[in-house]
Amino acid sequence: MVAHHLDMGNFNYFCIHNSYFFHLKISTPGRICLFGEHQDYLGLPVIAAAISKRVSIEGGPQENRIIEIDLPNISSSVSFAIEDKITYIQKRDYFRSAVNILQRMGYTFSKGIKCEVTGNIPINSGTSSSSALLCTWVHFLLKSSDQNPTISTKEIAEIAYQSEVIEFNEAGGMMDQYSTAVGDIIYLESVPKIHIEFLKPSIGTFVLGDSLEPKDTQKILSWVKYEMLAIIDKIKEINPEFSLHNAPADSIESYKYLFDSQHFALLKGNISDRDILIEAKELMQSSQFDDEGFGNLLNKHQDNLRDAKKISTPKIDRMINAALEAGAKGAKINGSGGGGCMFAYAPKNPEKVAEAIEKEGGKAYIITITEGSRIEN
Repeated sequence: MVAHHLDMGNFNYFCIHNSYFFHLKISTPGRICLFGEHQDYLGLPVIAAAISKRVSIEGGPQENRIIEIDLPNISSSVSFAIEDKITYIQKRDYFRSAVNILQRMGYTFSKGIKCEVTGNIPINSGTSSSSALLCTWVHFLLKSSDQNPTISTKEIAEIAYQSEVIEFNEAGGMMDQYSTAVGDIIYLESVPKIHIEFLKPSIGTFVLGDSLEPKDTQKILSWVKYEMLAIIDKIKEINPEFSLHNAPADSIESYKYLFDSQHFALLKGNISDRDILIEAKELMQSSQFDDEGFGNLLNKHQDNLRDAKKISTPKIDRMINAALEAGAKGAKINGSGGGGCMFAYAPKNPEKVAEAIEKEGGKAYIITITEGSRIEN
């Protein structure tokens, strides 16, 4: 039995007599939210960055129309048949939902798939491991379909968003899918339509710190999303023209009588975060990137996330303080909060910052900005 290797661009084909094995590997990064935490589902923009922690799916077709997915990192596996309409058997059944969405779009799968998922993105820690996995899976499915289309990373993000959020009526926004699929640093608007700008600052190194505390995203969202939406509705009863997009910061005091102190702080925090993001975008588009100014904006954002939105934790606060004392220019919690990760901007001596984070009981990773979902050679 003789095997011949044929160079076919990004794919490997192995011919054994008249039988072909098609081997594919696709990876997608995790992400950090630089500015705009808990803003995208309110219609406000975000600035997010893809990080050098990735999840990969590697495998190929099999003759039966069965999808078999091995997940050794979590000692699990998934297996199901490809049918016209695949029934969901668990909450957030993303592997099945992506196949359903693609079939509704007209893609077909005459063969099954056997593959393995591996990765080094911290799980359930605010670094979008689930969205990165889903974007990888969507990308893998598209290239494994009978159509094998050429498709943009923005389209991968949109399909992943439909599969993760729309299909299961979830509360999340679009930041996770777009920032992981598209990669690099992006400014993202979702209202009135998707608008992405790539930001290319001469930015340095970050240190990601996993608190190892589990988080409850839906519980956090019940406060920072649904309570905020109720606040907006209450203001619009008084002023139908009110908008988070353009309400001047100094006009907010006129609504103070409508709310208790916590809800009023939440309103002010969202307006402040909106303005911090605008300032950060201008800084990141300037010809001279200011490390100190960037770090100060991260710290201001963290103040709002901790005090107004109340998504930080005592342990993460200690990790942030330790990172700053070790020389980081700025630091903040990352993701939905209530646990999970923080990150610090440490363009100099990131090893020292990582050591300080670990002394507070966290798990530290030195990270850089990276490209989005890609086919590996």
